[in-house]
Amino acid sequence: MTTSQTPAVLGFTTGQGADEPRIYVACLAAYNGGRLHGRWISAACGEDHIWTETRTMLAESPEPDAEEWAVHDFENFEGANLSEYASFETVCALAEFIAERGRLGAKVHRHFGDDLSQARAAFDDYAGEFQSLGDFAATLHDEGGTEIPAALEYYIDWQAMGRDMELNGDVFTIETGFDQLHVFWSR
Repeated sequence: MTTSQTPAVLGFTTGQGADEPRIYVACLAAYNGGRLHGRWISAACGEDHIWTETRTMLAESPEPDAEEWAVHDFENFEGANLSEYASFETVCALAEFIAERGRLGAKVHRHFGDDLSQARAAFDDYAGEFQSLGDFAATLHDEGGTEIPAALEYYIDWQAMGRDMELNGDVFTIETGFDQLHVFWSR
């Protein structure tokens, strides 16, 4: 972007933060006519705002009587997916969820096949962040209060226990970085 171009020239909605989730809503009449006409719209400003911006964009279309639209692009959703024909209600709900849960929320959303209700429910069974499944298994044991004699402690394979919990479907994991393993119960 050159200094002479303002965000409005490029089709941005004014008042957006650089990291705010936003969608590019395209006019389908113009698109089908071989022209690109659309607008970037903040997904954090609410459904009414998106509808207002979409109606304005359609009214300014180079094609007469334009009334159909689609979400042709999106950004700052931390890797979560949006359908081309996602409702604005869905767009806003996902933007709110990502604002609340961040990158981990986006990964959980993808884990559940882009089902937002399942992703939300998963956080009710969030066990925490650990360096490994072995650390999770050891922590779970320590919180249980059972003491293991020091002479036997080194014979316990916490990694295998954690791995078995995941293989048995007791837990699922989401990795967000090196030694950042988030564990969820699969209840």
